[in-house]
Amino acid sequence: MIKKNLQYLLFSLLLIGSVSTSEAQLFKKKAKAKAPTEAKPKIDKDAPQPYAKVITKEAKTDKGLFDVHQIKDKFFYEIPDSLLGREMLMVSRISKTASGIGFGGGKINTQVMRWEKKGDKVHLRVVSHEVVAADSLPVKEAVINSNFEPVLYSFAVKSNRKDSVATSTVIEVTPLFEKDVNALGMPEGYKKRYKATRLDSERSFIEGIKSYPMNIEARHVKTYFAGSPPSNSSLGSISVEINNSMILLPAEPMKRRYFDKRVGWFERDQVDYGLDAQESKTVKFLDRWRLEVKEEDLEKFNRGELVEPKKPIIYYVDRATPKQWVPFIKQGIEDWQVAFEAAGFKNAIIAMDPPTPEEDPEWSPEDVRYSVVRYLASPIPNANGPHVSDPRSGEILESDINWYHNVMSLLRNWYFVQTAAINPEAQGVAFKDEVMGRLIQFVSSHEVGHTLGLPHNMGSSAAYPVDSLRSASFTSKYGTAPSIMDYARFNYVAQPEDKGVALMPNIGVYDKYAIEWGYRPILDKSAEAEKPVLDSWIMAHDGDPLYRFGSQQGGDVVDPSSQTEDLGDNAMKASMYGIKNLQRIVPKLIEWTAEDGKNYDDLETLYGQVLSQFNRYMGHVSNNIGGVYENHKTYEQEGAVYTPVAKGHQRDAMKFLQRELFQTPEWMLDQNIFNKIEYSGTVDRVRGVQVRTLNNVLSLGKMARLIEHETAIGSKAYTLTQMMSELRRGIWSEIYSGGAIDTYRRNLQKGHIDRLAYLMTADSQRKLPSYGGYRKSTAVNTSQSDIRSVVRGELVTLRAQLRNGLANAANTMSRYHIQDAIARINDILDPK
Repeated sequence: MIKKNLQYLLFSLLLIGSVSTSEAQLFKKKAKAKAPTEAKPKIDKDAPQPYAKVITKEAKTDKGLFDVHQIKDKFFYEIPDSLLGREMLMVSRISKTASGIGFGGGKINTQVMRWEKKGDKVHLRVVSHEVVAADSLPVKEAVINSNFEPVLYSFAVKSNRKDSVATSTVIEVTPLFEKDVNALGMPEGYKKRYKATRLDSERSFIEGIKSYPMNIEARHVKTYFAGSPPSNSSLGSISVEINNSMILLPAEPMKRRYFDKRVGWFERDQVDYGLDAQESKTVKFLDRWRLEVKEEDLEKFNRGELVEPKKPIIYYVDRATPKQWVPFIKQGIEDWQVAFEAAGFKNAIIAMDPPTPEEDPEWSPEDVRYSVVRYLASPIPNANGPHVSDPRSGEILESDINWYHNVMSLLRNWYFVQTAAINPEAQGVAFKDEVMGRLIQFVSSHEVGHTLGLPHNMGSSAAYPVDSLRSASFTSKYGTAPSIMDYARFNYVAQPEDKGVALMPNIGVYDKYAIEWGYRPILDKSAEAEKPVLDSWIMAHDGDPLYRFGSQQGGDVVDPSSQTEDLGDNAMKASMYGIKNLQRIVPKLIEWTAEDGKNYDDLETLYGQVLSQFNRYMGHVSNNIGGVYENHKTYEQEGAVYTPVAKGHQRDAMKFLQRELFQTPEWMLDQNIFNKIEYSGTVDRVRGVQVRTLNNVLSLGKMARLIEHETAIGSKAYTLTQMMSELRRGIWSEIYSGGAIDTYRRNLQKGHIDRLAYLMTADSQRKLPSYGGYRKSTAVNTSQSDIRSVVRGELVTLRAQLRNGLANAANTMSRYHIQDAIARINDILDPK
């Protein structure tokens, strides 16, 4: 009974619960339903924002090519949509550098870029103009497919701005300059050299970004952890300030002018797949300013009248330049007027003072519209004239000549050592302003020549007979070289009796010719159609040495007629005159450098300059041995391009070296100088000068060319065995005569044996890239060449002659020296 009652109670409770639940459900259905809550949309933080939210009121704005906005430490570019897709040139330079890493202003990279917008992204793409084809040709598509433009950096669009004038896109560029972007930062070669491992972001920052109408200048400091910094090694890092110039390229490229290696010119290359040829061709065209005839002056120009160009070349002289030098720098610029007159223009190149800050507060030397001679307070003894050009056409867009303060010390040293023997104005440590001013004018003209497109013409000075440089009438008319672009420097040939002779070069015959060839407009002709006209201008001077171009040579100097720092057509004769003048200077050095209260630093410096100049003469002469003249020609011109130096001329060079160098140059050994500048070093200094030239004569390239010349022209050649025999008999003359061998000669003779030992084991050398003819080199396989055979023969011969001469040794030191030489040769021929 109790069990039944419990079951009934449990059933009742369940029933009540069920009813209650049903009623509750029924009640809910009757209650007013609430509207479902809408999910809030997710905010896309990367989506473009309203302009005022991105470029806030606290932004500092610099208007220009792009408006540049700075908000605290962040930088934004506002890119007009009209400039999206336009090509721009990015030029990267090291603007400030630690000691040991080049110099400020040095260019490290140049790339064409374009800004491209894709949806909410802006891509900065790298554009190449190295490979091209005309747009109308089918091969153009293949060229595009093979030269895909890489993306350097990608940016999120921060805002899009539209107004009644234009539309623009805002991006943040802070990371582009704060991160280590290879194309905009320190070159990989520098990183490897100094073992730079990674960027230190804590010590890297943006210095500033400035916008101008045609360019944007960004400066940023990069600090890298480095294992081998060139200075301040205790820091374990290096810091550099890098400047990136972004320059808008012209919408319409300038008409090209094609390059010809017979006329010296800075040029650029393109591989063109669109030419009517069965292979791709490399085309080369000049770097030059856009000088065009005004429409209203065309008739005058065609009549041969001088006309002013549409836009002249204008150089401003930096406000920081010391006032006494400004007129000379400006005159050096405008000295080129005469060359442009040959091209049909007047007032084509103008030097100006920049406006004062009051006259134009926005004027800046970093504005690409202005080319500036920039005066830099730097100990670097140099000046240089770089330029920026459009890679599509070669049009020079701007140039800033870097003028370092200490270039004056370089000029003082050159002018002193090359002219003081005959020139009272140079007989002292400090020159008068008028004298230094003329030297500054000379350098100004030379550097401006580079900015006009002209490279060094080292072959120019060889056009003049040496004795003509001693003529007042000749040098007053022609200067010391046909081109100021040579390193002809000053007239070291002139002797004291040569009254009124000119001492420095000026804008010469070649300079006028080169400027006319590169700049005279050829109207109504395409670049291709100009070629026959340009060729006819060259052929009009065929064979005339005044119009010859000789390229600068890096590495092995092959062509002795195209050397740096030389004068005249005969190195032996010119150097003989130069040495006579050095012999006149040395006894006067103390007198010309003396000043009460001063130490002997200037004496030491200028004595060192005498030795350096003497060493240059030895280089000029020794490079005739194994030399080959280079005269570029085309098929319609007669004669060889490459001609070995005549046998007699090479033998004269060897005789000169034996007489003036290997026989100890006693005239430079002035004990009255030595006891004021050093406690030791005289003996080793002479050894260094002698052995340096000896090693140059016994270089693998020269020896290989002598072998080749004998193979090609037989008895007409100066052979390797003749050269080696004459060298040995001169250097070791005492073992034949029985004379005493002094300290200087013993050192030289040991140097000779050391060089022969090197040649017995020297590695082969390969032919190096020529860089447009600048670097010369000769391939030598030392194990299979005759060089080692000849050297071995020389060692055997020398050993036998030393043994014969030992009994006739003049004194104890001579005997010891000969015994030592025999032992050294034994070790070379029979190494243990």
